[in-house]
Amino acid sequence: MKSPTYILVGIYTLLGQAAAVGVVGTAPGFAASTTGGGTATPQYPADITELTTWLTDSTARVIALNKEFNFIGSEGTATETGCRPASNTCPDNGGQDAINQADWCTNGNAGTGATSIQVTYDKAGITPINVGSNKSLIGIGSTGVIRGKGLRIANGAKNVIIQNIHITELNPQYIWGGDAITVAGSDLVWVDHCKVSLVGRQMFVAGTTASNRVTLSNTEFDGVTNWSATCDGHHYWGVYLTGSSDLVTMKGNYIHHTSGRVVRLLRPRLRHRRRGYVVAEGNVFQDVVTPLLENKGSLFSSPSTSANTACAADLGHNCQLNTYGNSGAFDGSDTGFFSDFSGQTVASADAASTSISSSAGVGVI
Repeated sequence: MKSPTYILVGIYTLLGQAAAVGVVGTAPGFAASTTGGGTATPQYPADITELTTWLTDSTARVIALNKEFNFIGSEGTATETGCRPASNTCPDNGGQDAINQADWCTNGNAGTGATSIQVTYDKAGITPINVGSNKSLIGIGSTGVIRGKGLRIANGAKNVIIQNIHITELNPQYIWGGDAITVAGSDLVWVDHCKVSLVGRQMFVAGTTASNRVTLSNTEFDGVTNWSATCDGHHYWGVYLTGSSDLVTMKGNYIHHTSGRVVRLLRPRLRHRRRGYVVAEGNVFQDVVTPLLENKGSLFSSPSTSANTACAADLGHNCQLNTYGNSGAFDGSDTGFFSDFSGQTVASADAASTSISSSAGVGVI
């Protein structure tokens, strides 16, 4: 039996002073005790082979990237039957076709009217690096780029820090072209001051097994794309949370040019009830037509200054108001689950600020 999934969402700024080489600061929120590679001497991989070896072995490491690591072409390409889903109403003009991953094209998920086509994709993009425990992966300045390959922390791997890294170009022309960062069956994962762009599928995905304590902070999820599932230059597949017993803090992140599933929380199979718990505070919703499409869980969206005082007893602070500019409604006043946060490491709160666009992403710590 599984336990509820919890999420804290907010706009904050992580403060810290940059060291010469090493992780900056500590994780806010649930993953606060993550240490990654700890005090291990920083190492600079020479090529993609050495980077992969160091990330996947059982040695505690601090791995520093001071250049781009390009995996495109390293595992060859595949040509096979995929599909043009019903969502691609602008073929050859900015739409996104699909790889037939898990029979997605043939089991009805591609929509009525989907047609079979030949697709050719880079194989490295759909096979992420399986990161081992006790790793710190850090970028130097804006130079730390992983192109054409994602990262997966799963199957018992834990205590991993990914900081100041740009992950990009995972078959962005295809749905199922690749996920940037995946956690599943893990614990203590901190993703900070990273950037994700031009991916085929999810920018970040947690599930379906327990991801446990996770913090996503100060990260830019850049949805600008020439291959859009909604034919409007916006990436559809964003942050997808479907794990069980998860504790996820999102703080200080900049999410833009997306059209759906940011954030999408599926209802996991829970011990007592089928829903997730979300506290959303200090967020800026600017030009977001539909901040909330469906609510079948428990949501507290910091609706008013007076209502936000209810946060203090169990979260340790009064919740901060969200702000809205040319955006739809985001309503939720459920406080019945607050006691579940009692005793957890909950991130502090800052007022909503539009300056987040300049403080999130790579090269700014």
